[in-house]
Amino acid sequence: MISELFRLGPISISPFGPAMVAAFLLAWAQVRWGLRQVDLFDEEHASALLLAAGIGGIVGAKLYYTALYGEWGLFFSRSGLVWYGGLVGGTLAVLWTARKRGLPMLPVADIGTAAVAAGYAVGRVGCFLVGDDFGIATRRPWGVAFPYGLPFPTTAENMRPFGGSIDPSAAGQDLVPVHPTQLYETFAALAILLLCRRLLRRRVAPGLTAAAGLGLLAVERFFVEFLRAKDDRFFGPLSLAQLLSVAIVVVLAVAVYRLRPSEQGGDVPDGRRGGGGTRL
Repeated sequence: MISELFRLGPISISPFGPAMVAAFLLAWAQVRWGLRQVDLFDEEHASALLLAAGIGGIVGAKLYYTALYGEWGLFFSRSGLVWYGGLVGGTLAVLWTARKRGLPMLPVADIGTAAVAAGYAVGRVGCFLVGDDFGIATRRPWGVAFPYGLPFPTTAENMRPFGGSIDPSAAGQDLVPVHPTQLYETFAALAILLLCRRLLRRRVAPGLTAAAGLGLLAVERFFVEFLRAKDDRFFGPLSLAQLLSVAIVVVLAVAVYRLRPSEQGGDVPDGRRGGGGTRL
């Protein structure tokens, strides 16, 4: 994999940095498109929402990583952007910004979910290029070996503690192929993005696009975790990310149930125009 693209003086630029920039640009384009679909388009709205998502997402991702390892100095390190921390931080920042601007919360959540899926798909490509967040060893033909993997190369010695399928004759320093879980997540996120865009085009009830998109992202993460080479399985075979995934699905299911149309025939308020729609 690629450990360095170029240097700016003492600063080494890896592929992950440009991938993050590309992810934000794609998310910004998706936000602008989404605002048009719900009749809320304004260039300042799009820029403000994306700025809030970027700042809140990075702060949330770093706080999660720092709290997970209990070392506050890690907050200022270059590594350690954790997905669920970024999702929570970015969501809170976007909803706060939407409320300050008088935007209806549920349509903004729908737009934001599609943008999250778009950015996540590209961001995981960056992880793949630097060899981060890879899976357990595999003998499948699409397995990939990471000689410069993070936090370590995928040698037989490093990968055996995580299980998976490794040739018993492989020496400790031999590189072994692993599941490219980063690309699995990229393909899943792209599929979720396409679904979210279709729901936005169809103008389904506000909030349903967000519920479907976030729910599927959580389900995807739950299952891919079984293939990830991770050392944070604090709950038997389950990781903390898997427990959070289950919690998100439960919360979304309750929210959808509460937002359903009333049995007396009342419709869910459209809330797609101006600031007078349904709010969270």
